[in-house]
Amino acid sequence: MDILTTTNRQRLELTWIGKENRPRLEPRILLEDPEKSYHAKHRVTGRDLFDNRLIFGDNLLALKALEQEFTGKIKCIYIDPPYNTGSAFEHYDDSVEHSLWLSLMRDRLEALRRLMTQDGLILCSIDSTELFHAGLLFDEVLGRENRVELFTWKKSYGGGAKSRYVVNQSEFILCYAKDIEKLPPLFLPPDEKVLKYYKFKDEHYQARGPYRLQPLATTSMDERPNLRYPIEYKGREIWPEKQWQWSEERVKKASAANGLVFTERKGKVTVSYKQYLRDQEGEERQTKPTSIIDGFYTQHGTYESVALFGLENKFQFPKPEGLLRYVVEMVTSPGDWVLDSFAGSGTTGAVAHKIGRQWIMVELGEHCNTHIIPRLKKVIDGEDPGGVTEVVGWKGGGGFRYYRLAPSLLEKDKWGNWVINKEYNAAMLAEAVCKLEGFQYVPSDTVYWQHGHSTERDFIYVTTAHLSHDQLQQLSDEVGPDRTLLVLCTAFRAKPDRYPNLTVKKIPKAVLSRCEWGKDDYSLRVENLPKAPPKPGQLKMFGEEAK
Repeated sequence: MDILTTTNRQRLELTWIGKENRPRLEPRILLEDPEKSYHAKHRVTGRDLFDNRLIFGDNLLALKALEQEFTGKIKCIYIDPPYNTGSAFEHYDDSVEHSLWLSLMRDRLEALRRLMTQDGLILCSIDSTELFHAGLLFDEVLGRENRVELFTWKKSYGGGAKSRYVVNQSEFILCYAKDIEKLPPLFLPPDEKVLKYYKFKDEHYQARGPYRLQPLATTSMDERPNLRYPIEYKGREIWPEKQWQWSEERVKKASAANGLVFTERKGKVTVSYKQYLRDQEGEERQTKPTSIIDGFYTQHGTYESVALFGLENKFQFPKPEGLLRYVVEMVTSPGDWVLDSFAGSGTTGAVAHKIGRQWIMVELGEHCNTHIIPRLKKVIDGEDPGGVTEVVGWKGGGGFRYYRLAPSLLEKDKWGNWVINKEYNAAMLAEAVCKLEGFQYVPSDTVYWQHGHSTERDFIYVTTAHLSHDQLQQLSDEVGPDRTLLVLCTAFRAKPDRYPNLTVKKIPKAVLSRCEWGKDDYSLRVENLPKAPPKPGQLKMFGEEAK
């Protein structure tokens, strides 16, 4: 049960049972699996992108793993989380009690917000089941002042035979900026409906592409005397019914540049100007996105899924590629990073790849291997003719790297003591500890004790050795008076304050209280959810204390 309360600072806050429970996430390292990474055999264009990332594992742990490298770098985040509708889907257990759903989504939103650029957007598909809860949650995490729009996506053009009350033809997309003051205007490239009007070509301005004719006269603008004047044509003066759109000086420049077209019919002359597809700098004309998104239906997504995976293996209710192109192109430019932490069948990555955006996708389900990888391989090989392939002119190319989350750094031995996980080799241990301590993992090829750094003069050294006084003294001498070194080892025999340029800690003792160890799944699947019973007197329903 969730309610709105007012805090001491008179700010509305969404509260729910268990809200105070927050996970203490372990910043895992990511391990690449070269066997599952994939790239084209050769470059197709000079703009091919290869450093895209597909991550297999719990998405909350994966977001934590991405923080060090990608904080403040993701321009567009699109998520399509389980809607909590009570329906059991093949690929998701989609029935989660409201309070737990809110807690799990809150943790993910906070992690996603940290990854966004200051001028970035996050978009979240949702249906009416959790729309109002999700909107209040977004208001709290992202700030109500950063709400850009609630898009209504018309998802179908028919159906409703089984509807009891209302034929539901829509879902919604919550859209929030990280900082709306830094958000630039949103535009879309011209679509096919607009492009068909640009049917004339001008041999003098081929670089500006085709053009269409637009009337120079207008009756919609407020009356301005300086916009009412004659234009000469074959010795005649052409007057507008009300006024022209342009000043007389601008009209003279356009006429001298062959930018006006006169059309004579039944003795009446109309004046049009050439509106080119591209401006003088070569940028294509753009249009504003609308709050109602139409023309991309769930049926399209199903057709695309059947074409990719076959009828028996199709993904249930995938979003159509056209919808993802709409929302991604609205906020990004080629080369920007796009993130989807509920990857599903991989539509976001496939579309981002085709339109030249760098992408990261996270998926825990087995369909990461059965659906996403085969789909991306077809995209890269140019063997995916469906979706937006034709309209964006996709020919293949690029690649991606496949990562999995490393196991927890610490595990319990047979006596119940926390020890370093046996699966960790020296390099993995050094990288993991660097993340825990906030150091960049940049191992030196020449200096054995330089595993990473936080500044140009502050370094870290990680080892499973037992260090003696002589070894620590040698380290101190090599580091010198102008640098500092954090040393993490399993044991040491010396007084650490004897070395002013060293900070010596034991592992795992030094990191034991940092986070939750050994927990691999924070997913939205019901069997992994924590118990969060209400406390006596915490919640009353219909005047009675909840039991």
